[in-house]
Amino acid sequence: MKTPEREIFFVGFLSEIPPGLRRFLALTCVILPCVFAGLGFAVSATQDDPGDGAFRFDLGRQELTGVVTALPYPTLTIIEGSELLPPGHVLMLSGAGKTGARAAAGLDGQLARIQGIALTRGTLTMLQLAGGARAPAPVEGAVLPAPTPDTSLGRWRLTGEICDGKCLAGAMRPGTGLSHKACANLCLIGGIPPVFAATGDVEGEAFFLIAGPDGGPMPEHLLEITAVLIEAEGEIVRRGDLLIFKLDPATARVL
Repeated sequence: MKTPEREIFFVGFLSEIPPGLRRFLALTCVILPCVFAGLGFAVSATQDDPGDGAFRFDLGRQELTGVVTALPYPTLTIIEGSELLPPGHVLMLSGAGKTGARAAAGLDGQLARIQGIALTRGTLTMLQLAGGARAPAPVEGAVLPAPTPDTSLGRWRLTGEICDGKCLAGAMRPGTGLSHKACANLCLIGGIPPVFAATGDVEGEAFFLIAGPDGGPMPEHLLEITAVLIEAEGEIVRRGDLLIFKLDPATARVL
């Protein structure tokens, strides 16, 4: 009488894999990584490319001198700059983590020494301020240069997205959905400058520091429509090479 075939039964504590399972396990170990790698590539290929953006640790700590303007969010008009951040450039400032540049805000209208790490994405730049002994400090006894007033470029209607300027500049890779919105709002609530990333451009610029209609900080209720495509109107003013969008909340609508 023929002996019936025994079913293969794998026992984890045995020192050897039963011969009948070796081929199956070998194929599984080869096929599964390929499947997951293919799925990962397929998902990433569907995402928009936000371009190169990063902390520029490779260029070291930036040491700058310039005039601080506190509103709508702290910026520095550079007087003595670096190869990356030349004189005349107007730079948005932030603190560490999800905090604004509070240490610089108290130096409004003063000539100050600023140190920190730059973030860049295309034409968008920001400086994360250093702390401790390297925190922003006024330049004692220096002659303050004559201020250049902001120049109005008129009223515009823009389409784009309200983002937190730090993550957009390179602290993180911009994303989509609820988690993207929550992350952006945490940064904006902490005082990070909001940036309007437009689908078009004004005088060659597609990134705009957002202000309220009065030139102050962005109205808080606009946090409800961050991280989604919107249309809004407002005055655009030029501060050096930085454009500021005085967004009129009454005109903002989700598309």
